[in-house]
Amino acid sequence: MPTLRIALAQDNPTVGDLDANAELIRQAAAAASAAGAHLLATGEQALTGYPVEDLALRHSFVEASRARLDRLAAEIAADGNGSLPVAVGYLDADGPVGGQQGHGIRNALALIQHGKVLFRYYKHHLPNYGVFDEDRWFVSGHELHIARIGGVDVAFTVCEDLWQEGVPFKAAAEAGAGLVVNINSSPYEQGKQERRRALLDHWSDHVGAPVAYVNTVGGQDELVFDGGSMIVGPGRELHAAARRFEPELLVADLRLAEGGDADFANHTSTTMSVVHHVLSETAEVPGVPVEAALAPGLDRLEEIWEALVLGLRDYVRKNGFKSVVFGLSGGIDSALTAVLARDAIGAENVRVVSMPSRYSSRHSLDDAAELAERCGLNYSVEAIQPIVDGYLADLSLSGLALENLQARVRGTIVMALSNQHGHLVLAPGNKSEYAVGYSTLYGDSVGGFAPIKDVLKTLVYELATWRNEHARKLGETEPIPENVILKPPSAELRPDQKDSDSLPDYEVLDAILAAYVDGDKDREDLVGLGYPPEVVQRVASLVDGAEYKRRQTAPGTKVSGKSFGRDRRLPITNRFRGR
Repeated sequence: MPTLRIALAQDNPTVGDLDANAELIRQAAAAASAAGAHLLATGEQALTGYPVEDLALRHSFVEASRARLDRLAAEIAADGNGSLPVAVGYLDADGPVGGQQGHGIRNALALIQHGKVLFRYYKHHLPNYGVFDEDRWFVSGHELHIARIGGVDVAFTVCEDLWQEGVPFKAAAEAGAGLVVNINSSPYEQGKQERRRALLDHWSDHVGAPVAYVNTVGGQDELVFDGGSMIVGPGRELHAAARRFEPELLVADLRLAEGGDADFANHTSTTMSVVHHVLSETAEVPGVPVEAALAPGLDRLEEIWEALVLGLRDYVRKNGFKSVVFGLSGGIDSALTAVLARDAIGAENVRVVSMPSRYSSRHSLDDAAELAERCGLNYSVEAIQPIVDGYLADLSLSGLALENLQARVRGTIVMALSNQHGHLVLAPGNKSEYAVGYSTLYGDSVGGFAPIKDVLKTLVYELATWRNEHARKLGETEPIPENVILKPPSAELRPDQKDSDSLPDYEVLDAILAAYVDGDKDREDLVGLGYPPEVVQRVASLVDGAEYKRRQTAPGTKVSGKSFGRDRRLPITNRFRGR
């Protein structure tokens, strides 16, 4: 059985930055060649970044992607690495680009060697699930490409081929492939890595050969790509596994079945056409075998934390910001946002502002100051009461209008600091608050990015507790003062205000939201699950009535199965309230 040394480039590309992305691939090719690899595979649309969304409808972008692929092939050869076959994910078209349906656009994989494109594989299924709108893409790609590399027949597939009916995997099994390479840009959500592994186990058993799964890493708007590339063999054997949320070149030696000459001809299987390619001879595997990397797994809260940190870091970095600013109230949400920001971009780049009013408690002011000191943040105090009093000298406001005025004054202050110093404003609201509209438009909801927008309030507390425990394990100071975690949550916009004055306890609220928002349950379903009808009616009405607010909020990192803005979108004008 021949040994194939495969390299998987788990890189962090940026959408639209074709030259920088090509440079990442060149660096990976150089490292893979130096390691003696027979084959390098990059992530899905590694050359263009992912998802390109409506950039794909611009013929200039598709043409730039095609041209950059050709240049990349020549550059890798000029670097002295031309003998290495490189599977590159990019954007292509096999017909006119544009038009109402965008006919001709293809999510593609190309195999390049010796400065040339050997073949192009157009994806059979196109992404959906909040990444692409499938109705706007032309579904095509009925050929499976198999290349004989180092004596092994290697089949090439793209992301959704794994998740849908697995047509290319069935064809690979019929063709007797010795290895299947699957390139991905698969966004993170809780529990998804386990589902990926189950699919890889299934298709590896079906093909009777290992599957090499390479995923990109990095943040792109609301999405986070978590890496976790791996090679899985029949019988649930894990040959190699890369780290999560970090770039890495994963290299592994695989003992694989040798390709058979009798069946190595183009043919049509019961599922799709199979096209074979014989590549030039590749390097011999060095005498010293590669020790397969098996990155340790992450527990649930550590995984979510890493996703939130990476999502925030890349949003700041890729959009050209160097620093962030937001209000630090002394409450749990802004405290968690502060620690995330520090972990993401460094304490020196985080500015927090305490903006007390007459209703701000002493303990909240003290908690905010203590957290800023523990974390080493740039901290200042800007009292808002004189500004509020200035409004009240000309406006007669009370009740909710006065509460919202305070929030909007605070929003104006942080936006002014952003304009003056170039900071990105962070909105510290959580998913529970966004769900029921418990936030003030143009007040606490202002910002360019909302790091915990997809984090329910109960999960906010879990993450805060976990982060302190993590600090203790590292021998570091706990970043969040204990009182911030223990005290009842409050917006402090009126005397003795508590969140529980307006909302059910968060344990109950979040359970209902998980079913109504994430699970698309009807009100009747929730009552059937045992929740009191009056509580269900109240919560569902708040969620339905807050759609117009959510449409105006900042993007935030997706960590759940259904996030606001990207995955869930209901009509603003909507009178349906169930039966």
